[in-house]
Amino acid sequence: MSLPMIPYRLISATSLAGGYLLSSGRIPQWPQPGFLAASTALWVAQFLVGFVWAVILYPKFFSPLRGLPEPSGNSWLMGQFAAIRKLPTGVPHISWINSIPNDGLIRYLGMFNQERLMVTSPKSLAEVLVTKNYDFQKPAQVRHTIGRILGFGILLAEGEVHKMQRKNLLPSFAFRHIKDLYPLFWEKSCDGVRAMTQQILEDASKTPDAKSTAVIEAGSYASRITLDIIGLAGLGHDFGAINDPHNPLSEAYWNLFKPNRQAQILGLIGQVIPPKIIGWLPVQRNADIYAAARLIRAMCADLIKEKKEKLARKELVDLDILSVALESGAFSDENLIDQLMTFLAAGHETTASAMTWATYLLAKHPEVQARLRAEVREHLPPISSPEDTTTVSSMDIDRMTYLNAVCNEVLRYFSPVPLTLRVAACDTSIQGQFVPKGTQIMLVPWAVNKSVSLWGDDALEFNPDRWIPKSSNDKQAASGGATSNFAFLSFLHGPRSCIGLSFAKAEFCCLLASWVGRFSFELDNKEMMDEEKLDIKGGITARPAKGMHVRATVLDGW
Repeated sequence: MSLPMIPYRLISATSLAGGYLLSSGRIPQWPQPGFLAASTALWVAQFLVGFVWAVILYPKFFSPLRGLPEPSGNSWLMGQFAAIRKLPTGVPHISWINSIPNDGLIRYLGMFNQERLMVTSPKSLAEVLVTKNYDFQKPAQVRHTIGRILGFGILLAEGEVHKMQRKNLLPSFAFRHIKDLYPLFWEKSCDGVRAMTQQILEDASKTPDAKSTAVIEAGSYASRITLDIIGLAGLGHDFGAINDPHNPLSEAYWNLFKPNRQAQILGLIGQVIPPKIIGWLPVQRNADIYAAARLIRAMCADLIKEKKEKLARKELVDLDILSVALESGAFSDENLIDQLMTFLAAGHETTASAMTWATYLLAKHPEVQARLRAEVREHLPPISSPEDTTTVSSMDIDRMTYLNAVCNEVLRYFSPVPLTLRVAACDTSIQGQFVPKGTQIMLVPWAVNKSVSLWGDDALEFNPDRWIPKSSNDKQAASGGATSNFAFLSFLHGPRSCIGLSFAKAEFCCLLASWVGRFSFELDNKEMMDEEKLDIKGGITARPAKGMHVRATVLDGW
């Protein structure tokens, strides 16, 4: 049981009823307090009893999960909250998964001793994500918080609604369709590289002896490029964010996803206050969310209108996500808007996060960067002027062994989404362990992806070679040498796995190839070589709190 599960509505109803009885004179042996005083006193008394039960008695003495392995050093009231609050999202869990012996489940206590159940083994993950996936749903507070930004599309749908939506959206992500998108991914990646080149050379010209080097914030460029890519591939519309740093849509998303202390505070308050009330608070974070949501919904509505007009004239031959969804006839206009909001936000922010961390890891590991650049320049055409029509195919990208290995390792090492939540929607079990309704389930890619028991002794090291076959019979390289496919949790698994997995990986490969082919990267702040000194702030995705500033040098000959 967790603090939000205190039955506030029942407490309020009984307080009002009791206050009426006590103040009406119908119980003569009682003094007759005023209605407000009686109701308030009853509410406070019931709340205190519920608080003691939920925070102290239940987790410490009555929970059926008490016997599971858990970290030591609990606060009597706040559990492991101090460590969770101090460290980046997912980092404490890396330590726990590698230091606490367990059979697939680790129990820990959060703020006010709220129980959390971290799933750690392939068998346990298979139950939560595949065989019993609809027993575990996104918590109401997460649905409300994320829904304001991503819309209430396929990411937040549950049960039969989710099955229907996924079935009708899957054709947009069919294998053949993704293969046809590689030239688009490459074209927009090249546009982004040209814009970055121009800015770097302009900035370098202002500094004596700087040659072709300037400091850039990698995350901003990554966000703008991926926004243009998902705009074309998802909606058939070019937002023009690459060449316009002040693009309204790009700025709206940047404000939503940048690390924000106020957003973190509201998230903490949301642990004890219903999420709808949080949304009513007159604070800047809420104002930013509502303004961005209005802008994004209006833009999506306009694009839907244009596509429907083309469909009515039988001129709709596009294969973008919106066109496929429209032709299915399975979505209302409002739900289509929600789907587009989901794909726009999640579709560009996750890949932008991956590119941000890829830039960091290449700057930290120059030997990997040099090896990858050699492969890119050997197999791909140089990026020259916009008039050059040379492009690449899926075969060109997919045959590049080291590029795919680096992309996989970046996604393993710094999964864009470090942690995701589920809640038991009913009394259920995981690997024979009874899990009561309402239990919070923690799926932590940052921990599972670095589990020594799943990945070996070098699980905490960045090593792209783990994805390269050591011989023609080496089949383990396909899973990075891990003992199970469930060891790689960046895209989840099962019916709730990322529907855009192939899209995202192809886009990421094209982006990374274009960047490393043209630029070399060094960290602007050498202290960032020590990962423990990284100031990482988690929201929907994990980002460096102050951005990823790197010294980028434009290289000749490509």
